[in-house]
Amino acid sequence: MKQVLEGVKILDLSRVLAGPYAAQNLADLGADVLKIEAPWGDDTRGWGPPFTTGFDGGDVAAYFLSCNRGKTIIRMNLKEDGKKLRDLVAQADIVVENFRPGTFDRLVGELPDDTILCSISGYGATGPRSSEPGYDLSLQARSGIMSITGEEGRPPVKVGVAWIDVITGLHATSAILAALLHREKTGESQRIDISLWDCAISALVNQAQNKLASGKDPRPMGSAHPNLVPYRAFEASDGWFVLAVGSDSQWQRMVEILEIGCPESWSTNSGRVKERIGVERTLSKIFKNNTRSHWEDVLEGIPCAPVNTIGQAICDIQSVARGAVWSVKGVQTLANPLRGMSLTPAKPGQPSETSFNLNV
Repeated sequence: MKQVLEGVKILDLSRVLAGPYAAQNLADLGADVLKIEAPWGDDTRGWGPPFTTGFDGGDVAAYFLSCNRGKTIIRMNLKEDGKKLRDLVAQADIVVENFRPGTFDRLVGELPDDTILCSISGYGATGPRSSEPGYDLSLQARSGIMSITGEEGRPPVKVGVAWIDVITGLHATSAILAALLHREKTGESQRIDISLWDCAISALVNQAQNKLASGKDPRPMGSAHPNLVPYRAFEASDGWFVLAVGSDSQWQRMVEILEIGCPESWSTNSGRVKERIGVERTLSKIFKNNTRSHWEDVLEGIPCAPVNTIGQAICDIQSVARGAVWSVKGVQTLANPLRGMSLTPAKPGQPSETSFNLNV
């Protein structure tokens, strides 16, 4: 089947996660991705355990497999093989790199007029921190996300996955596709300057907006929500589950199901936010009396879910039904979430015109 980016050549000079993840997204869409590694390989090849069999049959850290599917990989010394590097750049439609700002220009020099360059760095090509290295953890700390993650009064906690790297990879994918469309329409190439810092600040969304509106810094609230109640984890008789009441109508339905007698002030979200402690204590006493599955059944239609392990999530009936895990050359990897994408068909009801690249 036809693939959306079939025929598009991408040179992936990036390492670790954000850049490789962006290039993998494009590979999944059918792009021909050539990844260049240093002679000793990408750092993440050694980021284990666990180690497993890679796409090429050799041992590699599972981390590396999570963001390098669908690529042809070669190793070379970029400083010693400058001419070969420039030749590869000249053949590419898109180059993805995450060296420190200025390094790529020193290695390659002037870009071909039609080459799209996506440069990913910790803090961007401009500004007083542009030369500083940026790993996900340091960005989580400096961006403020760690100040609102975890429990109040406890040591700072990071998000359990390299969150800023992942969202930066997604933003980079979006920017590259926009630049590719722009080139198709105008013939003009683009230089994309994207940083983990910009993406981290942008992803603070409502928490940053709350600060701008109120002047008050948000605080860590565990699993609770600063603007919604009840919206947090509760303990059932057999473990933890979350309840996410997002509207007054959902609240009213839950009150009727649980037969809760509560003050009129709790009928609105703003009232519940003001009386958060009372609302949460009332529900906590109720939820301890039965199992998570019981509450999930009883509260059908009201957003709630058990706090799963990663293994439970991957094996969930929804993951199985949606094909959340791909098998690529005998290696299991997480599926691209855009796997259901289709080009607009000529008329409704026709089969999808596109597919994902699993021939890797």
